[in-house]
Amino acid sequence: MKYITKGTCSREINFEVVDGKLHNVQYVGGCNGNLKGVSALLEGMDIAQAIVKLKGIKCGLKQTSCPDQLAQALERYVSENG
Repeated sequence: MKYITKGTCSREINFEVVDGKLHNVQYVGGCNGNLKGVSALLEGMDIAQAIVKLKGIKCGLKQTSCPDQLAQALERYVSENG
């Protein structure tokens, strides 16, 4: 799935879901090293668990963050794909 982010340095997030597990998370833009680390930690994680861990994380004074945007993308994925 391709998700266009809002309110963050990253511009988009791409990911795959296989059997309810998160795979191949890739951010476009943002803090490259940190986001590669987040992606590596999430590889193979259940999407419901990822949402719980990432939702609501803020970056500085912003109301969202790159991890929070991924949680929103995953919520959209779940709502569209059951």
